[in-house]
Amino acid sequence: MTLISYAQLRTTDPRRWRDTATAWRAWAATAGRWAAELRAHAARLRTIWTGSAAEAATGRLAALIRRLNLFRLDCWAADQALSEFAAGLTRSRSMLAATPAGISIAGNGTATGQPAGISIADDGTVSGLPAAAVRDTAATVQAALTIAAQADGVAASRLGELHTGGTATPPAIDPPSCTATPAEVRRWWAALSPAQHRWLLATDPGRLGPLDGIPAAARDAANRLTLDELPARLPGLDALRDRLAAGDGARAYLLRIDPAGDGQAVVALGDPDRAANVLTQVPGMTADLASYGEELVRAERIAARAAELAPETATSAVMWLGYDAPDFVHEAASRSQATAGAAGLRRFQEGLRATHLGPPAHQTVLGHSYGSLVVGTAAAQPGLATDEVVFVGSPGVGVESAAELRVPPGQVWSSTSRSDVIQWAAVSPRSLAEDLALSQAGPVGALVAFARPENDLYFGTNPSDPAFGARVFASEPDAGHLGYFKPGSAALDALAAITVGRGDVIPR
Repeated sequence: MTLISYAQLRTTDPRRWRDTATAWRAWAATAGRWAAELRAHAARLRTIWTGSAAEAATGRLAALIRRLNLFRLDCWAADQALSEFAAGLTRSRSMLAATPAGISIAGNGTATGQPAGISIADDGTVSGLPAAAVRDTAATVQAALTIAAQADGVAASRLGELHTGGTATPPAIDPPSCTATPAEVRRWWAALSPAQHRWLLATDPGRLGPLDGIPAAARDAANRLTLDELPARLPGLDALRDRLAAGDGARAYLLRIDPAGDGQAVVALGDPDRAANVLTQVPGMTADLASYGEELVRAERIAARAAELAPETATSAVMWLGYDAPDFVHEAASRSQATAGAAGLRRFQEGLRATHLGPPAHQTVLGHSYGSLVVGTAAAQPGLATDEVVFVGSPGVGVESAAELRVPPGQVWSSTSRSDVIQWAAVSPRSLAEDLALSQAGPVGALVAFARPENDLYFGTNPSDPAFGARVFASEPDAGHLGYFKPGSAALDALAAITVGRGDVIPR
């Protein structure tokens, strides 16, 4: 592992590496425009020219497009490596910023203040008085240097593995069947050579992109190629392309893109295969490709807060719009879309486990609104690959108690704001009938019936009701249905703490 000095880390600007990653992304976009022009030329040729010469010409164009796609794969691989390196440097530098009060560290590594006489050498060694502050500072500095060194080593290795100008060969192994598990898909992919990976990504990205069990970096590249061939007029695609090209914030990985119907997209912020903590957020009613950006912002806020709470570990947040969310109230009154979504969510989580590098990540699944029913349905069956299950603004999760979920009770969480309309809009038919009957007693009866929130909801007991058995965390009384993700809120702090495995610090 490369040694990183304290002085080097203090003077390193992660933005330089992030800008370099963005430049590689821009080269990939430029090559994409060239490939699009060639595809358009090939399509025109096929309408006006036939015969052996025409076939040879279109074959040559296809080969040029494939070479451009191979070049783009290398650009994205460099982009991914440099983006993750910049993220690692950012986390390690943020740890240096958390110097205890009374200790000041100068540019040369000398620390002054109380306790006095502290010195930090280039290798991060701290000397001085044997006080707790010295030990804490030493541990923090060493941890930061270790993170930076590990990030440097991984980036160097990944960049060294790039195959710019290298070969691409068709695989000799048949692809897995549509019924293959993510673990089986992962074993198939691992058995292929890098040259075979390149061939498949360049020639058949539409098949690889949706496959759970393919590493996130490869899926991202495949889905970016697929995205380029989708009609630009589809709602939401321009915003998605802008976010994928953005040079600020966490690097976005496109893990699924499906324009059918209202559209589906799965976007990870940070590489989930390399993160110690992975959050999967499942949105609710009316979520679609056109509005995915708002959902992604919510996931990004959790990831940003998690980085503040635990900079020593990398966190990836996934906006999982991998199901057809209800558009209207009558659709939201049915469990059918939640049932279908739950199957896809379970497979996705299993895929995260299969492709993760190193020790298993701390995985959290968060369901908001109707998305909580998707998560609850997935958790009601054994084997959901997650460490924590979280519900916010829930209309019920499909069961009456946490004991019915195949997750340890201490790992089930919930919060519902006092002002969340879901408690009135999603009452159960039984409770609604009782309230209507009570309202017949006059104004006082109506006030008693409809002025208080319900815990007997359409899809089961409110998971924030103590009777449900989940661990309830606080949210602002005025949060409404969307305020759980508001910066600075108690709910956002709790969601970030759960994501990084620090639920023990949340007041119960």
